[in-house]
Amino acid sequence: MESGLFKIALSIECVIGLGNPGKRYSDTRHNIGWMVLDEVARRQGMSFKPGKGEFFLCEATRRFPAVLLKPTTYMNLSGVAVRQILSMKDLSPDEILVVYDDLALPFGQLRLRKAGSSGGHNGIADIIARLGTDEIPRIRMGIGEKPPEWDGADFVLANFDKREQKELPFFVNCAAFAVETAVREGFEAAMNEFNGRGEPEPKGGSGGLGGG
Repeated sequence: MESGLFKIALSIECVIGLGNPGKRYSDTRHNIGWMVLDEVARRQGMSFKPGKGEFFLCEATRRFPAVLLKPTTYMNLSGVAVRQILSMKDLSPDEILVVYDDLALPFGQLRLRKAGSSGGHNGIADIIARLGTDEIPRIRMGIGEKPPEWDGADFVLANFDKREQKELPFFVNCAAFAVETAVREGFEAAMNEFNGRGEPEPKGGSGGLGGG
């Protein structure tokens, strides 16, 4: 949205966590976006209900002024629900925030970006295709590179290993903080605070979840 020579900064009005519906997928790597939104909802005293579209929805409140949305279309058709909510709420793509898993990042790392390609992730790829733009704020959550012996689909649809399961609550909590910061203080503030969480130290240090 432009006004003269100055671009008006838009706030985050809707946060979308990517995942697959059903108990079969609830604890899998591919559902970490849903896990984060469940944590945000818990902390903000919000409850998901079936929406008037292919999604579960928490309406914005005075305490937390953004909609939370979990598409129920299965991952590869995530853009269907996103287009529905943008139409219903009269939102533009840069007023949403998408949270999803990323094989290209080590487990425990967050990357916040205003735009970019799908990186091979089918959910964000469908959103980009249906909205006609890649200028979509997102939080990418590292789930680690798949081992050579694993098929990619099998890896993301498997549960986290025992070590990851111990660290997962902290990682989800960190991402929930990033979502809350983006909504309340703006996406730039969230990028400045949370990009680099989990980064390894420059000289071979251990780094760690939430470091920095």
